[in-house]
Amino acid sequence: MEEKITQSRARRSVYILPNLFTMASLFAGFLGALWAIEGRFDLTALAILFSCLFDGLDGKVARLTGTSSDFGVQFDSLSDLVAFGVTPAIMVYQWQLSQFGRLGILAAFMLVACGALRLARFNVMSGKVSNSKKFFVGLPIPAAGCMIALFYMFERYLPDDLAAMAIPKVCLVLVYALSFLMVSRVRYASFKEFGLVKAHPFSAMVTALLLFVVVASEPWFIGFLLFTAYLVSGPVYTFFVMPRRASKLRESHQELS
Repeated sequence: MEEKITQSRARRSVYILPNLFTMASLFAGFLGALWAIEGRFDLTALAILFSCLFDGLDGKVARLTGTSSDFGVQFDSLSDLVAFGVTPAIMVYQWQLSQFGRLGILAAFMLVACGALRLARFNVMSGKVSNSKKFFVGLPIPAAGCMIALFYMFERYLPDDLAAMAIPKVCLVLVYALSFLMVSRVRYASFKEFGLVKAHPFSAMVTALLLFVVVASEPWFIGFLLFTAYLVSGPVYTFFVMPRRASKLRESHQELS
């Protein structure tokens, strides 16, 4: 009897672990919102990126420990809406969008609203789509939030004259584009399956080490380029790669018949 009680307590403590990472992500997002209101955008950007780190860890821990639950999924989504929807929206409005008046307000609201719709659709579709493990339908909201944070950090690499002239308009277009991509049917890689890593662990370790060195050399610049590449990868795969694969499959079926 005592052994069963001990096992039950141990299992409960394991279930708490991924939710602690989710809570850390939520707390970082909350701090980021406070800093955005104060105009401390450097700290806000770092808070969003830390939220992304914790958000990735909670899912990995839940899968490794076998403690995934419906409660964890809902809690994670609510945390994501704050950390990658509300906080980036406040940041980008305070930073650039306020000068556009109502258009800027609508852009910031679109980021939050489309993020909420994206999360609601993900929760409904989770487990119902056959390739959901390989691809996300629509841009994940953490990627959208991190893109805003890294775009702010990337500004320092631009000449002052160019930044003052182009950044506000580019920022407005970027926010609307991110909002649209989140609720679109564009497919984005989820990186949840690591078959290649398991098949070639040493090569994967060396690649990860090289990637770490490259990113560490210029974290904001390289990070912005990586997230931009991920942003573009969705439309390229959806509108170019998928149709070609479908046409090849049709041709192969016709040849067999």
